[in-house]
Amino acid sequence: MSVLLDEILELPVAERIKLVGDIWDSIADVPDAVEITVEQKAELDRRMDDYRRNPENTIPWKTIKAEALDRK
Repeated sequence: MSVLLDEILELPVAERIKLVGDIWDSIADVPDAVEITVEQKAELDRRMDDYRRNPENTIPWKTIKAEALDRK
């Protein structure tokens, strides 16, 4: 594996970022393969309950993304 990693690290940053995105997408395609802890499950449940009680308190992804990109 270290030979492959060495080859990957020689790629330009843009290509490594693309590779990371592709790997992440492949993981997201099988969500059941990723186990979460009891604590993580409890936190997700708490956040969903909060959202259901107060949906007006959310910030749209477009807004969050735009603000993050403006900080550059």
